[in-house]
Amino acid sequence: MSDIETIMRTSPVIPVLVVDDVSEARPLAQALVDGGLRVIEVTLRTPVALDAIRRMKLVPGAIVGAGTVTNKDELEAAMAAGAEFIVAPGLTEPLAKAAARVGVPFLPGISTAGDIMRGMDLGLRHFKFFPAEASGGIAALKSLIGPFGRARFCPTGGITLANAAEWLAVPEVLCVGGSWIAPRGATPEAITALAREAAALAK
Repeated sequence: MSDIETIMRTSPVIPVLVVDDVSEARPLAQALVDGGLRVIEVTLRTPVALDAIRRMKLVPGAIVGAGTVTNKDELEAAMAAGAEFIVAPGLTEPLAKAAARVGVPFLPGISTAGDIMRGMDLGLRHFKFFPAEASGGIAALKSLIGPFGRARFCPTGGITLANAAEWLAVPEVLCVGGSWIAPRGATPEAITALAREAAALAK
């Protein structure tokens, strides 16, 4: 995958994963791909996250990225582990420039007009709206879309199966991020079923 828009358009929902046990990484990725969700975000919140990325990449069809990337060192570690895209909770100039330098698809978090303006000054137009519900929900995002019509978004934070379709109905929303698809302790079969439900939300 060469650009972030292609990745965002691949699946309506990007599962946002916190992996505690690396032995579960590959079966988890397989379950998601089997359910129709090929794009997977592994958050760098646990000691095994980088190993989880390496193992998930062994699943045919999986497009595995790193989330919760907050600085250049974490970006470089994620790239070394094979991450195919990078998701950040916020937007800083050093991180955006580091991502541009290595040419990795990059999705930084924004929640204000100033964030988007800073991103556009850096040549970006694809953003994670985060935390989506806590930042004012769909009404807040629509108010930001007004002056920034060229921007495209992946809302994350508080998104569930119950409200995902409403978010996806906004034309500038290419996908949403959600953790409900792979709850801790769920079996691969249950995760595949949840992934199928999410994949069915495709526009």
